Amino acid sequence: MSPRKIKITDVAEYAGVSVSTVSLVLGNKGRISESTIKKVNKAIDELGYVRNKAAANLRSNQSNLIGLILRDITDPFYTEITAGISEELEKHGYMLFLAQCGDSPDKLLKCVQSMVQQNVAGIAFSPVRGSTQPIIDMAETHEVPIVCVARASVEFDIDYIGPDNSQASKMATQYLIEQGHRHIAYVGGSSDSLTRAERIGGYCTTLMQYGLPFKNDWVLECGNSQKEAAEAVQYLLNHQPKITAILCHRPATALGAIYGVRRVNRSVGKDNYIGQQVALIGFDDVPEAELTQPSLTFVTSPAKEIGQQAGLRLLERMKKNAGSAQRVILSPTLLKRESA
Repeated sequence: MSPRKIKITDVAEYAGVSVSTVSLVLGNKGRISESTIKKVNKAIDELGYVRNKAAANLRSNQSNLIGLILRDITDPFYTEITAGISEELEKHGYMLFLAQCGDSPDKLLKCVQSMVQQNVAGIAFSPVRGSTQPIIDMAETHEVPIVCVARASVEFDIDYIGPDNSQASKMATQYLIEQGHRHIAYVGGSSDSLTRAERIGGYCTTLMQYGLPFKNDWVLECGNSQKEAAEAVQYLLNHQPKITAILCHRPATALGAIYGVRRVNRSVGKDNYIGQQVALIGFDDVPEAELTQPSLTFVTSPAKEIGQQAGLRLLERMKKNAGSAQRVILSPTLLKRESA
């Protein structure tokens, strides 16, 4: 036979107090003496009592769950966001309820609806085009606090925490120019990507600022895999041999670009302009970049800090004293590695 489940009445009897006193201690409510609190907690520990959070949430109409909906939970950028927001919320006794929506606005809306039905205390989400206003409306109807975390900015009246994509590409382009490069390309992403549009905007602005040429043929789309990146870079260098540096949209783009450079019998250089070498700079760093020869330079956005800031903002929203919507844009960092 399985052991009998310990109930709150057992804790009350063991501690020599009433059930209501145990409930007050568990809920951290009321004026209870320190000695009584210690006595109740000792009974809980010695009996092995496990509180039924779901039942407690129903009784109090409160929840310790926070919904987090991301487009791709395997993406290192969103993995870091998850770590940051979880770290911040757990300090206050909350746990994450994680879901993935891909690029589907319908799936994102269904995830939000499901979390509202689960009585979550708040929701952080990564937007999909066409879904943000319906989510804002749903959250207002059900009085659920929400914040938006994303790679690209959103033009809605909502709390938003994200990276400065334009500044990141300006930083990368300027760095390459200072290393002597004059023919710089951009590879990766798709034409409907807002993140890509913001980065290309910063890239073009910097080229014009320095009086350098820009050609549409120097900007190539490609898929997210290393294989697709290798093929795109091979095509680019075969048709635009003057290119000596490439901004790579994703970490996988940068890693795949190495193979594309080698396929046209050129080598990857360490940033500075040297003959037929090609410099590669990626966005959003990954550990694998340390293993390449030479090691790759990245412009990285503070994804974990984005998650932490989102957690803090959501906590403010849940306290009902957050005021008007805020936009928090965090600055990028140029990460240069020395080759082994």
